[in-house]
Amino acid sequence: VPAATGKKAAGKSVKAAITEMEMAQAKADLAGDASWAKQNMTEDYTGGTSWGAWQTKKEILDNFADTKNNKSTKFDISDIKVRVYGNTTAVATSRQSYDSMIKGEHRSRTILTTSTWVNRNGSWKLAASHSSQADQKIGD
Repeated sequence: VPAATGKKAAGKSVKAAITEMEMAQAKADLAGDASWAKQNMTEDYTGGTSWGAWQTKKEILDNFADTKNNKSTKFDISDIKVRVYGNTTAVATSRQSYDSMIKGEHRSRTILTTSTWVNRNGSWKLAASHSSQADQKIGD
Protein backbone atom coordinates (compact mmCIF):
# COMPACT_ATOMS: atom_id res chain seq x y z
CA VAL A 1 0.00 0.00 0.00
CA PRO A 2 1.62 3.28 -1.03
CA ALA A 3 2.01 5.87 1.71
CA ALA A 4 -0.23 8.88 1.46
CA THR A 5 1.51 11.93 0.12
CA GLY A 6 0.52 15.53 -0.28
CA LYS A 7 -0.32 15.12 -3.98
CA LYS A 8 -4.08 14.98 -4.43
CA ALA A 9 -5.07 11.76 -6.21
CA ALA A 10 -7.24 12.15 -9.30
CA GLY A 11 -10.88 12.47 -8.32
CA LYS A 12 -10.19 12.52 -4.57
CA SER A 13 -11.69 15.38 -2.57
CA VAL A 14 -9.44 17.59 -0.47
CA LYS A 15 -11.25 16.35 2.65
CA ALA A 16 -10.55 12.74 1.72
CA ALA A 17 -6.91 13.49 0.85
CA ILE A 18 -6.25 15.30 4.15
CA THR A 19 -8.02 12.56 6.13
CA GLU A 20 -5.78 9.99 4.42
CA MET A 21 -2.71 12.11 5.21
CA GLU A 22 -3.68 12.35 8.89
CA MET A 23 -4.05 8.56 9.09
CA ALA A 24 -0.78 8.00 7.23
CA GLN A 25 1.03 10.29 9.67
CA ALA A 26 -0.17 8.14 12.59
CA LYS A 27 0.98 4.94 10.81
CA ALA A 28 4.39 6.47 10.03
CA ASP A 29 4.85 7.55 13.64
CA LEU A 30 3.98 4.09 14.90
CA ALA A 31 6.40 2.52 12.39
CA GLY A 32 9.20 4.95 13.28
CA ASP A 33 9.25 6.08 9.63
CA ALA A 34 10.59 9.62 9.23
CA SER A 35 9.86 9.74 5.48
CA TRP A 36 6.31 10.96 6.05
CA ALA A 37 7.53 13.99 8.02
CA LYS A 38 10.29 14.70 5.49
CA GLN A 39 7.86 14.68 2.57
CA ASN A 40 4.70 16.15 4.06
CA MET A 41 5.66 18.90 6.53
CA THR A 42 6.60 22.42 5.53
CA GLU A 43 10.20 23.33 6.30
CA ASP A 44 8.97 25.88 8.87
CA TYR A 45 6.49 23.48 10.54
CA THR A 46 5.78 24.17 14.20
CA GLY A 47 3.80 21.94 16.53
CA GLY A 48 2.60 22.60 20.05
CA THR A 49 2.56 19.45 22.17
CA SER A 50 0.10 18.57 24.90
CA TRP A 51 3.11 18.56 27.25
CA GLY A 52 3.63 22.31 26.78
CA ALA A 53 6.52 22.38 24.30
CA TRP A 54 7.03 23.61 20.75
CA GLN A 55 8.51 21.26 18.14
CA THR A 56 10.03 22.04 14.77
CA LYS A 57 10.32 19.72 11.79
CA LYS A 58 14.05 19.36 12.52
CA GLU A 59 13.35 18.28 16.12
CA ILE A 60 10.81 15.72 14.95
CA LEU A 61 13.27 14.30 12.40
CA ASP A 62 16.01 14.21 15.07
CA ASN A 63 13.65 12.25 17.34
CA PHE A 64 12.99 9.71 14.57
CA ALA A 65 16.76 9.28 14.14
CA ASP A 66 17.25 8.62 17.88
CA THR A 67 15.47 5.25 18.04
CA LYS A 68 16.98 4.44 21.45
CA ASN A 69 15.07 7.29 23.14
CA ASN A 70 12.03 7.68 20.85
CA LYS A 71 9.53 4.97 19.93
CA SER A 72 5.76 4.68 19.70
CA THR A 73 3.97 1.49 20.69
CA LYS A 74 0.45 2.86 20.18
CA PHE A 75 -0.95 5.66 18.01
CA ASP A 76 -4.67 5.64 17.34
CA ILE A 77 -6.42 8.46 15.53
CA SER A 78 -10.19 8.98 15.30
CA ASP A 79 -12.91 11.59 14.87
CA ILE A 80 -11.05 13.27 12.00
CA LYS A 81 -12.91 16.28 10.66
CA VAL A 82 -11.54 18.41 7.83
CA ARG A 83 -12.61 21.92 6.87
CA VAL A 84 -11.38 23.36 3.58
CA TYR A 85 -10.89 27.08 2.96
CA GLY A 86 -10.46 27.80 -0.73
CA ASN A 87 -7.68 26.10 -2.66
CA THR A 88 -4.85 26.80 -0.25
CA THR A 89 -5.83 25.99 3.35
CA ALA A 90 -7.41 23.12 5.28
CA VAL A 91 -7.83 22.55 9.00
CA ALA A 92 -8.15 19.06 10.44
CA THR A 93 -9.19 18.18 13.98
CA SER A 94 -8.85 14.74 15.52
CA ARG A 95 -8.68 12.71 18.70
CA GLN A 96 -5.45 10.77 19.19
CA SER A 97 -4.32 8.23 21.77
CA TYR A 98 -0.70 7.26 22.05
CA ASP A 99 1.82 5.41 24.17
CA SER A 100 5.38 6.45 23.39
CA MET A 101 8.90 6.94 24.60
CA ILE A 102 9.80 10.57 23.83
CA LYS A 103 13.33 11.74 24.55
CA GLY A 104 13.71 8.83 26.95
CA GLU A 105 10.50 9.56 28.88
CA HIS A 106 7.39 7.37 28.80
CA ARG A 107 4.36 9.36 27.68
CA SER A 108 0.82 8.12 27.25
CA ARG A 109 -2.39 10.08 26.87
CA THR A 110 -5.35 10.97 24.76
CA ILE A 111 -5.17 14.34 23.03
CA LEU A 112 -7.18 16.63 20.80
CA THR A 113 -5.20 17.93 17.83
CA THR A 114 -5.78 20.72 15.34
CA SER A 115 -3.64 20.60 12.19
CA THR A 116 -3.27 23.35 9.58
CA TRP A 117 -2.54 22.22 6.03
CA VAL A 118 -1.44 24.45 3.16
CA ASN A 119 -1.45 23.74 -0.55
CA ARG A 120 2.00 24.42 -2.02
CA ASN A 121 2.09 24.04 -5.81
CA GLY A 122 -0.59 21.34 -5.82
CA SER A 123 0.82 19.43 -2.83
CA TRP A 124 -0.75 19.56 0.65
CA LYS A 125 1.77 20.11 3.45
CA LEU A 126 1.33 20.15 7.23
CA ALA A 127 2.33 23.66 8.35
CA ALA A 128 1.32 23.69 12.03
CA SER A 129 -0.42 21.65 14.67
CA HIS A 130 -1.38 22.01 18.28
CA SER A 131 -2.50 19.41 20.81
CA SER A 132 -4.05 19.50 24.23
CA GLN A 133 -4.90 16.73 26.64
CA ALA A 134 -8.43 15.44 26.14
CA ASP A 135 -10.91 15.82 28.99
CA GLN A 136 -10.25 13.06 31.48
CA LYS A 137 -13.34 11.64 33.13
CA ILE A 138 -13.37 9.36 36.16
CA GLY A 139 -12.89 5.81 34.91
CA ASP A 140 -10.88 6.77 31.78
